[in-house]
Amino acid sequence: MSRTTRLSSSLLRTAAVAGVAALTLTACGSGSGSTSAGSGSGEVKVGLITKTDTNPFFVKMKEGAEKAAEADGVKLMTAAGKFDGDNAGQVTAIENMVASGVKGILITPSDSKAIVPAIEKARAKGVLVIALDSPTEPESAVDALFATDNLKAGELIGEYAKAAMTGKTAKIATLDLAPGVAVGVQRHNGFLKGFGIEEGDSSIVCSQDTGGDQAKGQTAMENCLQKEPDINVVYTINEPAALGAYTALKAKGREKDVLIVSVDGGCTGTEAVKDGKIAATSQQYPLKMASEGVKAVVTYAKDGKKASGYTDTGVTLITDKAQDGITSKDTAYGLENCWG
Repeated sequence: MSRTTRLSSSLLRTAAVAGVAALTLTACGSGSGSTSAGSGSGEVKVGLITKTDTNPFFVKMKEGAEKAAEADGVKLMTAAGKFDGDNAGQVTAIENMVASGVKGILITPSDSKAIVPAIEKARAKGVLVIALDSPTEPESAVDALFATDNLKAGELIGEYAKAAMTGKTAKIATLDLAPGVAVGVQRHNGFLKGFGIEEGDSSIVCSQDTGGDQAKGQTAMENCLQKEPDINVVYTINEPAALGAYTALKAKGREKDVLIVSVDGGCTGTEAVKDGKIAATSQQYPLKMASEGVKAVVTYAKDGKKASGYTDTGVTLITDKAQDGITSKDTAYGLENCWG
């Protein structure tokens, strides 16, 4: 989701002041790899713009796009911001790709609102734009959305946590993303729904934002333990935040008696479930998001048919400690399919 890479505050300020697009732009697939406009080759070009090119989630997404592009004989152009939130970088990437003659652009928007004007300009020039993983605001700003049902992902781990805590009084810490970010809000609300509580319920004893970062997740958990030492359930926005929480709990000798649930289902996160650091996670499939997106652009290039609406790319609850009445798969399945 929102999945972040660390960046110093000074670098963030520098990027904001400079107002330049910090991005990487590459091309792969059939053809020479040129990114110049007006190449005249007649080949179909597809653009992929991710939030960063270092987060494993987006690395897997790029892998899916590359495989699909190779299979369909089209050129894939890729770009990524230097950090999660680099809207300027994504805007410049869209402009560069449109100038290079792409037929469609797949994008994981860093800023779901600020990116909309650039997307509208691209669509006005006949470019198909599909959001991956994260919706724009409004969702109708793009032609289509291929993503996990993040509300359902949160609901699955909420239901699991509720079942695992049967007969116990829950004291819950929620380690969230950041205010107003759609992915984080949906997962948080899904967890509450699955657990059968509402915002403000007395069982929620601490809520902290982590930006989806492991170090910030550790700090957030430390803060929550200071506020309420008897926390016994931890919801986290993603697995890096979950591993940060685990580190803080372990330092207090609490790692074995606190239930941690999370979302993502990456290979590292699934290994953490296998190792007992995380009780359960909702696994999503970024490779599928990207490969299906490429196919949609190829279809548009061939017959003019545009993808539209929302395509649910699936989510699976992964745990080795199954609960009665809760559908799940074990970590053997999770590792075989992590981010596939």
